[in-house]
Amino acid sequence: MKSNKLFEPALVQTALKQSFIKLNPRVMIKNPVMFTVEIGTLVMAYVTVYSIFNTGEGSPLYNCCIFLVLLLTVLFANFAEAIAEARGKAQADSLRKTREETPAKVVLANGSYEIRSSNTLKKGDIFICETGDIIATDGEIIEGIATIDESAITGESAPVIRESGGDKSSVTGGTKVLSDEIKVKVTTEPGESFLDKMIALVEGASRQKTPNEIALTILLASFTLVFIIVCITLKPFAAYANTPITIAALISLFVCLIPTTIGGLLSAIGIAGMDRALRANVITKSGKAVETAGDIDVLLLDKTGTITIGNRKATNFYPTDGVIIKQFIDACVLSSLADETPEGKSIIELAKGDDHKVLETAPAGAEFIKFTAETRSSGLDTADGRRIRKGAFDSIRNIVQKAGNVFPSDIEEKVKHIASNGGT
Repeated sequence: MKSNKLFEPALVQTALKQSFIKLNPRVMIKNPVMFTVEIGTLVMAYVTVYSIFNTGEGSPLYNCCIFLVLLLTVLFANFAEAIAEARGKAQADSLRKTREETPAKVVLANGSYEIRSSNTLKKGDIFICETGDIIATDGEIIEGIATIDESAITGESAPVIRESGGDKSSVTGGTKVLSDEIKVKVTTEPGESFLDKMIALVEGASRQKTPNEIALTILLASFTLVFIIVCITLKPFAAYANTPITIAALISLFVCLIPTTIGGLLSAIGIAGMDRALRANVITKSGKAVETAGDIDVLLLDKTGTITIGNRKATNFYPTDGVIIKQFIDACVLSSLADETPEGKSIIELAKGDDHKVLETAPAGAEFIKFTAETRSSGLDTADGRRIRKGAFDSIRNIVQKAGNVFPSDIEEKVKHIASNGGT
């Protein structure tokens, strides 16, 4: 997710407004330390006005300065919390903007199409996606087959194949079509897509205090109560000693004694933790979840074939019985010369690592065959009629059998053995 700058003008403007709204005592009472500072601020406002007509409480200018310092202290604490909250809301706004700005080629009754925004799509609408297009919303493929990059949604590093019919026809909004063309029928109503649910999770993240935060709040409240008693008892002691102390001095002493820094930033720190997790693409539904995440040392995601060998890198050559290894490596290299994927490049690197002389360019007159979701194979055709292919096991087997050749039985056993160890 895109990270917002800390002091963007829009965030600051929203936070400043919320700083004054949060002066509501019903909001401030949730933070005992800052609530007592707010009470002291109100008392100083009265003392400042009173001192204009009565010199017994000190200089009006001095009292006014104390009042402004206390007010700024409360506003700063509210501002810190408000800007942390505003950043979380900005993340939801960013996701919502992504949903609204994704264009869709909606098919009309006459067979043509028009460009519409994804937020206008309704259940039952049909739109076209071509190579390089972002799928506008959740739907089901009704025509065609395509290779789709779902890494932004599922974390799957390898593209997946989606086609009409069967159990692999569903697509998710926000994913990208890498090859071919498909027609997609919208299966969700507006506001019910996967992206909408993600936005709801971000917006619905509750600001609940963690156990540690509750314990710290109780401790701070206890300290505050002790210092209130200390400051109140100073007044009669000072009167007994015939050394009068002004209310401004007592309130100033009280604010200096209580832990205003911790009390003012406590909630902001919790919200900032949720925002920091969100920037790491982790949606936390409460502050307690952030605290739990801080205790995690290792996160294991078991996704066979992707996490086990996450980079999908070629590690060995497995020729069938009777095939010379040098000829086999040459064929693998020829089929990968035009393959820009990590898998294709790793095949050439593996061949070079075996002290094998690798062809840098294809033979003259050769034609490269690109990978498609329909054939699930790629390679090249040489000028002398040779057809070299690599791809999915069943796809290559079909090619061999259709050409009238016998498919080696030991290859299937090797494929099953590699797959059982988490490879592909």
